[in-house]
Amino acid sequence: MLTLFGVLTALPAVLALHLLEPELVLPAFSLALFAEAVFAVIAARLIHVPDNTEDITLWDLAGGFTLIGCAAAMFGEPDQAALFLSEQSGPRPASRQ
Repeated sequence: MLTLFGVLTALPAVLALHLLEPELVLPAFSLALFAEAVFAVIAARLIHVPDNTEDITLWDLAGGFTLIGCAAAMFGEPDQAALFLSEQSGPRPASRQ
């Protein structure tokens, strides 16, 4: 489980570093980890594991993904991401005064 957690955490980070602008890496990484947390919760609900297990469970993975996703969202700068997305929408028509 620990290897799975490591791979699923590192894979979105590596992809984001190579595919996105530097200012968009942390917001994209955060969204990817939140999505992974959702999938881990769904899998944990479908796979019933006894509550007294001492191993790492899917619930632990979901919590780890959420924690790291929150940290990435806090360290990201939303102003640069919003500026980048607004520039991609094309030129705005001039307002009439």
